[in-house]
Order: sequence, then C-alpha cells, then structure tokens
Amino acid sequence: MKLLLCCEFYHPSVGGVQEVMRQLAERFVARGHDVTVATTYLPQRQGDRINGVKIAPFRVSGNLARGLEGEVDAYRRFLVADNYDAILVKAAQQWTFDAMWEVLGDIRSRKIFIPCGFSGLYEPLFADYFRRMPDVLRAMDHLIFYAEEYRDIRFAREHGLTHYSILPNGASEAEFSVPTDPGFRARHGIPEDAFVFLTVGSLTGVKGHREILQAFARMKGSPRPLVLLLNGNRHVSPSFAKATPVVQSGREAAPAPPPGRATRALAFARAWTEAFADAGRRIREAGRQDGPVAAASLVRDMVWRAAANSVGLARRLFRPADHELEYYIRRINAVAGKKKRVLLADLPRAELVQAFFNADLFVFASNIEYSPLVLYEAAAAGLPFVTVPVGNSAEIARWTGGGWLCPAPVDRWGYTRVRPRELARHMRRAMTDPARLDSLGAAGRANWREHFTWDVISRRYEAILATTDAQRPNA
Repeated sequence: MKLLLCCEFYHPSVGGVQEVMRQLAERFVARGHDVTVATTYLPQRQGDRINGVKIAPFRVSGNLARGLEGEVDAYRRFLVADNYDAILVKAAQQWTFDAMWEVLGDIRSRKIFIPCGFSGLYEPLFADYFRRMPDVLRAMDHLIFYAEEYRDIRFAREHGLTHYSILPNGASEAEFSVPTDPGFRARHGIPEDAFVFLTVGSLTGVKGHREILQAFARMKGSPRPLVLLLNGNRHVSPSFAKATPVVQSGREAAPAPPPGRATRALAFARAWTEAFADAGRRIREAGRQDGPVAAASLVRDMVWRAAANSVGLARRLFRPADHELEYYIRRINAVAGKKKRVLLADLPRAELVQAFFNADLFVFASNIEYSPLVLYEAAAAGLPFVTVPVGNSAEIARWTGGGWLCPAPVDRWGYTRVRPRELARHMRRAMTDPARLDSLGAAGRANWREHFTWDVISRRYEAILATTDAQRPNA
C-alpha cells in the first residue's frame, strides 16, 4: 500500500504522538509498504528519509481555534494532489488535521483518524471547533480510539457514530526485550540499595512533575536512600527556539534562579492583556453568530476559569521558586542530603529503557493525557506503576495488571490535579510491600508480551488501513 501518516511532530522530536507514529511507520515500511509522513519542518532533522520512511515537511503551526499559520495551502494541495491508498492522521487540535477540514471532500484516499482524546473539548476557546466536529468525523472513513471509555469516544457515540475501532497503545518488543544493565545505577550515581521512583514526561508544565516533587519532598524516615529520577525533554515549539539544557543526572550543575518579580509581573500583565482582548473578540463573535444567550454563557465560563486560575497566578508571581522546576529540585536536594535525592535527566532512548528496568516504581501524575505510552513501557519492563486517573490510565492498569490508581480530582475542564499528600501516601505504601510490587511487575510484563507489543498492534492498524469497507465493524 501507499500510505500517508499525518502528525504535528515526528522524529527526531520526542513525545507520545511521535513515538506511536514512528513505531507504526517503520513497521509498515518493513512489511513492504510505501510510507510518507507529513509533519512540521524541523531544522535538526537530517535528510528526507528516516529508516525508510519518507518525510514531507511543512512550515505550518497552529490550529483552527487559534489560527493556522505558514504553508497551509501547500499542505492542502499536497493532500489533494497525491493519491494514497490510505491516510492516517493522529490527534485533533493540531494543524495536520485541522488544515485538512477545508479539502476533505477533495481527498480521494481513504481517511482514518485517531482523535487522541479531544483535550480541548471543555475549553471555551474550542466551543465552535467541537460544534463542527461531528460532521468532520462523519467525513472520515474510519476512526480509531485508544480507550473504551473516554471523552472522545463518548463524543462519537453521543453523535451516533459507529465507524470506529478500539486499539490500545503499546511498547516496542525490540526495545524492551533487552537484558537489564547492572551498571545503570553506578553510571548515574544512584546507590545500589536505593528505592528508585521514576517518572517520564516532556517538560511542558502539565505532566505532573511538580506534584510528584511535592509528594517526594513529603517522604521522610525511610530506612533506604530514596531517589526520584525525573526524565523529561524540553517541549519543542513550532518556532524551533533552542531550549535551555536541563540538569543532567549525576551532575551538580546549579540552575539559575527564576526571573525577578518585576520581570514576571510585566510578563503576566502582558499575558492578561492579550487574554482579555481575545476574550472580548470571542464574546462579540458568539453574540453575532449565536445570540446574547451564547455570549452570556461564554462570559460565565471565562469568569469561572479566571477565578480558578487566579490562585495559581498569585503563587507564580509571589513564590517563583516553587514554579521553577530545576530551582525546586535544587532546594529538595539541599535539604534532604544523601538520604533523598532528585535527578533531572533527558536520557538517550536506550538509557531511558534501562531506567525503566532499574527503577522500583513508576509514578505518573500528569494533568492531561489520552492513553499514556509510559504506562505500557513500565509494564513492558516489569516495572510496577502508580498512576492518577488521567486519560484511560484506569483501563491500562486493568488491561496490563501492572499497576494501580491513586485517587485524584478532575476539574471542570478535564484536568487531573492530584493532592501531593495523597500521592506520597501511595508511594510510601509501595515501599512497604515488595511482594505486591513483584507480582504487579510480573503480570504487567506477561500481558505486554501477549497483547501490547507494537508488532501485534501495528498489524491491527494495517488491517484497518487495507480494508475498503467504510463502515468497518467495531474492533
């Protein structure tokens, strides 16, 4: 088959979407298919092929709610001009999907869409976007969901859509069939008798790093040294600005203190000015298009959200040390001494896999997710995990048998906010029950081998891409 995969970012960019699409694309190529990936241009990407996968880069950014910028028309012409057997596009609210809306009727290829959670479904900014979404989904030949019960599949069911399949995420059988490297801890200055907590996620501000740090800071009186290994890459924005290097594990590089209050106050004042201007524009548009009732509803939502954000705004302004990740880590390490230590790293992929094999517990406290790959990767390594109820993490814990949930409330916009005290309690409890951890780890790895390798999952994708039945039964 001649296949086109569309995603906002792709290798060498790092993230969940990128990893899923890379795993699928490279396996399709290995099975003899002609595969192209349409994605954002990245200056650090070398060449127009990666492991046999053709790259079609475009200098585009944004989405329909905030606006599309760059080579949008060139991308639309590309979609219409070439006749692929099937197009697989991943995630709403990003340009490779949103720019497609205008030319959906002109695309001759079969169109398969992975909604990827609809993270903005409850956001006022995306209200019109999701009013239009049912018609867009009906124009797709097939939909793929990662969860049996989540906001995106509920949305589809509520609008009478049935042309979908449910496929899980997974972890690579090639990466996680390697032996455990006994030298990993020594390389990173981790004591052999330490209890190691691991968390993995891009440093975007919504992956729960702060909550995990606060929970870890509360843990006292352990007979064993405690280490929190926080692995995360800087998020690459469409502007491709160079990120400040993170503190590497095993080093003592001290981060610079956060900007002064005056600088921060000016930045926040500018941000609020822009936000109020944007709010006024959207309220006027809502009034013109949908009448005064819709405008009043939008005002109510905006006031509610502003109130909810005000506490966090004040904390960031008047207590900046808590807001700066590296600065907060340095504070924990300075107080805790040798009995407790935080390591912030951005490990190469092979070394990160060894981190999964050498840790004792994976901790996940992300604020917003769909179907987190890292939980499947923990199961693949035989590493038990504790996770907040974000995305379909409850389903993943049940499917893999490799972990359990730490309760956490979800706010009206769908963001999960765990209480650090509660998370610390679950982390401490795990340390006192090694037999339970061993049992969870063994169950997770066994279930991963049978059901959740990318070899198994990619063959299910391949069957959907190959079918000519636009109303394929649920799978």
